[in-house]
Amino acid sequence: MDGKRMKPRIIVPLVSAATVGALAVGGAAFLRSASPDDQISTSAAGQPPALSGRSASDDNPAHWHLPIEAYMPTEKQKQLIAGARDSLIDACMKEAGHEEWTPAPDLPALGGKSLVDWRYGIHDAALAAERGYKPAAGEQEAYDRAAEDGAVGSSGGDETVLKGCVQKAAGPASADQRSELVQQISGDSFEASTKDPAVVEAFAKWSACMAKKGYAYKKPMDANDDDRFADPYHVSSEEKETAKADISCRGQSHVQQTWFDAEVTLQESAIKKHQKALNEVKKANGAAVARASAVAGR
Repeated sequence: MDGKRMKPRIIVPLVSAATVGALAVGGAAFLRSASPDDQISTSAAGQPPALSGRSASDDNPAHWHLPIEAYMPTEKQKQLIAGARDSLIDACMKEAGHEEWTPAPDLPALGGKSLVDWRYGIHDAALAAERGYKPAAGEQEAYDRAAEDGAVGSSGGDETVLKGCVQKAAGPASADQRSELVQQISGDSFEASTKDPAVVEAFAKWSACMAKKGYAYKKPMDANDDDRFADPYHVSSEEKETAKADISCRGQSHVQQTWFDAEVTLQESAIKKHQKALNEVKKANGAAVARASAVAGR
């Protein structure tokens, strides 16, 4: 998972580093360029375009972008890469005589819809009033159905053969290793940002606000991580009231905005330090998208 998210019960399914890097290197069959919509662009100086920022008039973290996202495939590109990888595995399994093999279903989105959405906690007042710290009921139900289908369905294939097909589709692991740097920067910046003086001050203001409402939490994530709200299938009135107070205090203390700004500064510094390696990640991502596009179009 990219960086730190909400507590473990809220699963935010993302394409793994292995999937992202799966098609980063490959044979001559994948030489066609990606379509313009799927290209990972760079500036004239060879640097990726700036994604970082948030509009002063937009208080929805789902619309904000951290600097490290410039070195990650977009959601559309991730889906393209994952689909192409599944297609290669499927073809390999059938060539090996396992016509009955079927891949596990893709899990639908649950909770945060982007890297920043829910990264700093809940922010949707209407959803909090209905679901507390949990994702929308419809999302949870769809996710559970897909997970159950994948868990109980028979793949119909030999596990050893399947492993070989996965490795064949993935290719060498060098791209995966490079992408680990992106994940590391994302995770490190999240942890370090909680110690930023401005963030610490925002947390303290939030805590004082919550105390006035009768809640004893030191940091915003402490409320989300309260064991009393751990059951993913039960939303108590207490949880809803806590979540509503949480969001109110977040707004008064500018928690998300302050936290995000601190992370932006930390990531910009880390990117500058690792610019050469990150440019290689960008190059590998572009190659992965191009080859995935070739697989999808052949």
